[in-house]
Amino acid sequence: MSLLAFHAIAKSYGKVPVLKGIDLVVEPGEVLALVGENGAGKSTLMRIAAGLAAPTAGHVLLEGKPAPVTLEAAEEAGIVMVHQEFCLAPHLTVAENVFLGREPVRGLFIDRKAMEADARRLLGELGSSAPVRARLRDLPVSDWQMIELAKAFARRPKLILMDEPTAVLSAREADQLFARVRAFRQAGGAVIFTSHRLDEVKAIADRIAVLRDGQIVRVEKAADISEHEMAESMVGRPLSEIYPPRRGAGEGVPIVVVEGLTSPGTVTDATLTIRGGEVLGISGLVGSGRTELFEALLGLRPARCRSFALRGQARRLPSAREAWGLRLAYLTEDRKGKGLLLGKSLAENVALTRGAISGAAWIDFPGERRDLEAAVERYDIRAGRLDTSVGALSGGNQQKVLIAKTLAIEPDLVVFDEPTRGVDIGAKQQIYEIVASLAAAGKAVVVISSEMQEIVGLSDRVLVMRRGRITGELTGNAISENEIIRFAMGLHEEAS
Repeated sequence: MSLLAFHAIAKSYGKVPVLKGIDLVVEPGEVLALVGENGAGKSTLMRIAAGLAAPTAGHVLLEGKPAPVTLEAAEEAGIVMVHQEFCLAPHLTVAENVFLGREPVRGLFIDRKAMEADARRLLGELGSSAPVRARLRDLPVSDWQMIELAKAFARRPKLILMDEPTAVLSAREADQLFARVRAFRQAGGAVIFTSHRLDEVKAIADRIAVLRDGQIVRVEKAADISEHEMAESMVGRPLSEIYPPRRGAGEGVPIVVVEGLTSPGTVTDATLTIRGGEVLGISGLVGSGRTELFEALLGLRPARCRSFALRGQARRLPSAREAWGLRLAYLTEDRKGKGLLLGKSLAENVALTRGAISGAAWIDFPGERRDLEAAVERYDIRAGRLDTSVGALSGGNQQKVLIAKTLAIEPDLVVFDEPTRGVDIGAKQQIYEIVASLAAAGKAVVVISSEMQEIVGLSDRVLVMRRGRITGELTGNAISENEIIRFAMGLHEEAS
């Protein structure tokens, strides 16, 4: 008997159909991956399984009986969902979050000793050493994800629904999660897993279901479908090369030259030149100082340097506000926490940077509308209505709004920090085209990414960081994943 079965599931929001007649089963001891572009219906299907949404038509069976229709009943029945958005309390400790709402008691009081011991064990099974007494707000985002996962396993589920669980994890942390998933599967548990990282899907799934426009268009054993075939099924057409052709940037005019840049505790003695017309890739392991280097350069964290020149003119390091005024733009890796106002409209978000540098005392509403319409056209932002809130958009469209906001000042230098995190293959291609077009227009473009394929595919030149220092530079045919790894791991240092 199947553990979970979807029968003719349809879901509409108003007049907009999201799911169209989904038939799919999940077996005990199986990892089923759902892949598809943003808006294909993956998250909606998982929300229905979790009791968070009701289907417009069709029904769901759990072990042959009608499945629970509320979140509480679903969790009691053994269905637990790990959301893209964290459902955690930052002011509580790690242990308190793992057992939130299900705290072990001894008599009339919470048994903190048992709670902390169990939290430590659950995190250890995920390869995490997050301190169980620490406040969540004091820990990095990758720890938050591991805590969210530990909370799911603490409920002793039969089925875990994992919606983009590796989006903020390093490769090592993702491997540790997969080891725990395999152990869970071996014990008879089942997982429905979504990810835009198709190599991860291939590595962890037993079967793969491809969704497109609310319908399942293909279901295969993982061994019988390649990443390329998955991507083609997702978009419904053959894929041309995902990365734009390299132009051979040559020696462009230096836009920024900095020597001896240091930010206490994160970056040490960094010297670099960023030229117009090139895509400069920044690689390194998580914690190597990639993001911190450019936050320091653009006034987002305290820093000092021996010299700094902008367009050939020596000056001091700019503050964050000055950087925007100097046409130096930074696209944050955290679009939801730092990049966008999710409760505000598209127009308000796109206009944020213009307002920040103009200092105008009034709002030009017609101008905001014109800017938004231009951005929707230029960046292919797909929203049912222009007055909708940014939080209602898919991840890929949110990222396009963030790009539109960042590029609204027409920057000479733009730093893209994890530009394709949490977006689908179609949106990735569009973002890569934007990066290439900026470089072709003579702009200086920096791409910071944890995806080495992305760095190799986009970059004219690559700087590799390790422990807060730039340890290597690669150009042309020397740019390869192998060479990046050697610099990131310090192997070149050992060889010398």
